[in-house]
Amino acid sequence: MKAISHTEYGSPDVLKLSVTDKPIPDNKEVLIRVYATTVNRTDCAMLSATPFIMRFFTGLLRPKNTISGTDFAGIVEAVGKDVTTLRIGERVFGFDDSGISSHAEFMTLSEDKAIAGIPDNITFEQAAASIEGAHYAFNMINKVALKSGQKVLVNGASGAIGSSAVQLLSYYGARITAVCNTKNIELVKSLGAERVIDFTKEEFIAASNEKYQFIFDTVGKSSFTKCKPLLNSGGVYISSEPGSMVQNPVLALLTPLAGNKKVVFPIPFNIKKSVLLIKKLFEEGKFQAVIDRTYPLEDIAEAYRYVMTGQKTGSVVIRIGSGNPRV
Repeated sequence: MKAISHTEYGSPDVLKLSVTDKPIPDNKEVLIRVYATTVNRTDCAMLSATPFIMRFFTGLLRPKNTISGTDFAGIVEAVGKDVTTLRIGERVFGFDDSGISSHAEFMTLSEDKAIAGIPDNITFEQAAASIEGAHYAFNMINKVALKSGQKVLVNGASGAIGSSAVQLLSYYGARITAVCNTKNIELVKSLGAERVIDFTKEEFIAASNEKYQFIFDTVGKSSFTKCKPLLNSGGVYISSEPGSMVQNPVLALLTPLAGNKKVVFPIPFNIKKSVLLIKKLFEEGKFQAVIDRTYPLEDIAEAYRYVMTGQKTGSVVIRIGSGNPRV
């Protein structure tokens, strides 16, 4: 099979298109033919091994998983003898931020992992594009006691996490102010934002004349100090990034001890719950995939370079194989 591999950390230049053996599923695993995957922020961090602490999970000196990829959408081609919840021919999608070698034509995954069936009205590309961002967005939202009607600001509302956060917050009844660039204003409004601030024309801290119960910084480009004046008493700031000098995890420990505004740091557990939520929202017509660009597997290095610019809207999809009408 074709696969994208790297035996060292670095830039997209270290990625190689290789031919390797098709994996064989264990007793509790399924073999999946991958039709779509993405290049996302998690993949980029794993490729470069930044921050350095990631190496304690991905491999200290070199990658433990030589084939990259963290999400997928495809078809079950074979099942281990002890698999009971999945069947051959089933359309499935899933995610694991520890790496599942999905930048390949085939992959194996335990049936106990974060994997679910794809609704009939959703393509492989749409399914793959919706998981990573939605997982991190959901794990920001479920760390707070969000109530319908509360005002929330989302910084970076057009990225994979941000566009998912806007949709999920809208689903839960929040009143959303979104921060994005000019070209994505109408998109973000269509996803559920009540008000949009164009950061290319005005800095959102100065532009906002409202107070919010929650501020979700889905791109990690602001800080609690800057956003604190925009929070209501008892308000919460959450960032998708550790912040400068890893300040956000530290502030999450300190701010609840003093003052009436605090930082919460969202450690993203329970990926299975996130995948099942997105499946449910797909079925209800309450969530849409936001896809910026699509690349063939052979051009994945270019996809990485584009994602690393930080300018993508939604997700960047990698299409694997051809001739399948459901992609």
